Amino acid sequence: MRLLGLVVMAAVFLSSNCFAQEKKGLLIDNFEGAITGGPEGTVDYGTGGDSKVEVSAGTDQVHSGKQSLKIVYTAAPGGYMWIARGFGLDSKNTQWLVKTEDIDWKKYSGIALYMYGTNSGTTIAFDLKDANNEIWRSYITDDFTGWKQVILPFVEFFARNDWQPDNADKNSVMDFPIKSYQFEPKPEAQGTVYFDDIELISQ
Repeated sequence: MRLLGLVVMAAVFLSSNCFAQEKKGLLIDNFEGAITGGPEGTVDYGTGGDSKVEVSAGTDQVHSGKQSLKIVYTAAPGGYMWIARGFGLDSKNTQWLVKTEDIDWKKYSGIALYMYGTNSGTTIAFDLKDANNEIWRSYITDDFTGWKQVILPFVEFFARNDWQPDNADKNSVMDFPIKSYQFEPKPEAQGTVYFDDIELISQ
């Protein structure tokens, strides 16, 4: 009985530690509601080269609520893709749950998201567009299985040197407020990934 009690206590301790490692902050996106593309869409996405992407509401894998963002991708050599949400995008209905101008950005040091991985080994670029349209990049590796919270501190992002919009102020300073974020599975890769519950966090 004493051994059983110790095992139960250890399990509770480990479980509580796992939950303690998760960051809670300001929820800005949870992918509930319609997930559509095109000019009136709720997600701004597309591809170039031979890459392909399908974006839909993921009801088969959900972290919270009724659905997640499901991305089925083929990232071909020489190709590219983007899957974006936020403000100032080509699709008209991609806004977050909170207006970017209403966020006190000084309170937050990073962004956290839940990802359902399949241990595919795929590298996924995660970009932020700042107030002056400069694109900042960090990377996520699909090296786990199931839901996991991925934490990306702002200080670990770097200004992209492979491409920037023509109207970007390339000053190498992350200027707030952030306007949008986007995902891009990198070549050469093929698979399915899910995202849910994107939050701003303070550390």
